[in-house]
Amino acid sequence: MNWTVDQLEAFVTAVKLGSFSAAARHLGKAQSRVSTAIANLEADLDIILFDRSARLPVLTLAGEDMYAEAEAVLLQCQRLQSRALTVSGGEEISLTIAMDEASPIMAFQNLFEDIAKQFPLLKINIITGSQADIAKWVDEKKADLGILFHLQTLLESLEFFSIDKFTQTLIVAPQHPLAHIPTPKIEQLNQFRQLVIRDRMGITQAKATSPNHWHIDSYYYITELVIRGLGWALVPAHVASMHWYKDALTELSTKHITDPLLIEMGLVKRRDQASGPVINWIYQALSKDVTK
Repeated sequence: MNWTVDQLEAFVTAVKLGSFSAAARHLGKAQSRVSTAIANLEADLDIILFDRSARLPVLTLAGEDMYAEAEAVLLQCQRLQSRALTVSGGEEISLTIAMDEASPIMAFQNLFEDIAKQFPLLKINIITGSQADIAKWVDEKKADLGILFHLQTLLESLEFFSIDKFTQTLIVAPQHPLAHIPTPKIEQLNQFRQLVIRDRMGITQAKATSPNHWHIDSYYYITELVIRGLGWALVPAHVASMHWYKDALTELSTKHITDPLLIEMGLVKRRDQASGPVINWIYQALSKDVTK
């Protein structure tokens, strides 16, 4: 069999995006090249992968089996490329890190201070966002690493390394009507506006409990609006406990909230990205409970 990685990439991309033309645009190739690559793959495998009788190609049963195998091969190729680049490359000259704006401030300030001491010539760029923003930046190579709260499934091109888990706490302003109900029930929470986290583009957002809710892309801005009495919210406990919010918030029991209250935080990078000395050092540092 003489199939190639390019053929597998064209096949897998066409399946994920739903058409040969969409795959061509994504890969930056002419549609004819993608169509030819898939046709050659079918010839090399002696398998019909797509039913082309409709307007858009549809996977055959054999194509579905081959898709899973092709995807696994491509992932392994990405790991191989990453390992090769790591072995042959030297220390990174610069690093762009995309961080969730609600990351524990002191913990990561300490991390960056240690990086500065360990790699004094390294240039670092830090940009902030939320999960979908950060994942997109890393996938598009606008950031080398991402540190994010893991709310939804990430792109298959990304690897996720868990750092820690954080509990969410229920907060209101001291003057809010709910402040006098230490253990509010869902029907009581539903009577008031909930402020809910989301990313800037609206692709990823937490599940709202109350039918009356606003979506906001910053836990800190959510907290500021809670302080002004505009609603209640679930935010990471380390955000609510920041010293500048002392006496400005009332924390309530989450006993009657059935949705998961733990948020996982982790580091993401592209599967095919080389891991130089700096990235490896960061992985090691984060594995030592840097957020504690």
